[in-house]
Amino acid sequence: MWDWLRRRRAPAVRALRLRSRGDLDGAVRVDFAELAPEVDIFLGQAAYLQLGFFETLSELISATPELARKESLSRAAGAALRKHEALVAVIRERGDDPTALMLPFREPLDAFRAATHGVHPQETLISVHITAGMLDDFYVALSASYGETGRRVARTLEADDDRQVIVEIIKDTIASDREWSSLLAMWGRRLVGDTLLIARSALRRTGDGAALEERVEPVFTQLMAAHARRMESMGLSS
Repeated sequence: MWDWLRRRRAPAVRALRLRSRGDLDGAVRVDFAELAPEVDIFLGQAAYLQLGFFETLSELISATPELARKESLSRAAGAALRKHEALVAVIRERGDDPTALMLPFREPLDAFRAATHGVHPQETLISVHITAGMLDDFYVALSASYGETGRRVARTLEADDDRQVIVEIIKDTIASDREWSSLLAMWGRRLVGDTLLIARSALRRTGDGAALEERVEPVFTQLMAAHARRMESMGLSS
């Protein structure tokens, strides 16, 4: 993988806020100004990601037999849709066409969603919880580069995601049959590489690959730490 996955050294810190709602306690601060993409790219990709999370959660509602869980998953889907709509509103207020900004990301992000769609509903539930959590954190990190627009995006992405039901479903699944534990843990670990590739694709290209790795290492290290906490909350090893 990348150097930062092999080296767990302590990074230098600078001023950029990551997610504040518990997943990234004591988050590292990093200057992303030179790596942040154009604001249209930032907004288009972030908006389409939330639309994809909504679509996947909507599919999972149909695959869930228990009425109470259907209702709980509908709240999670609604939270993703609200985030999408809030990002679309930001795009429109800037005078841009949301469809035009999202369209370049439809193919790669649909492919990402397909690659992280599991054979079992439980795997796909973990995919939403892990990938949405990591990418929301990452886009909050990027948001500091865009002034008031970025602050609005950060507030949107830090809003309640209502995904606790996923944690409960996974814990109940493991309790019903311990063989699920190793299967779902392996699936959760598999998601990391694909998700970090999406994060990297959002960054501005630079000519110095080693310098890029050094700049993003602190944030990616924190994303991995938050990933481990999410896995642990579901009773899975990371």
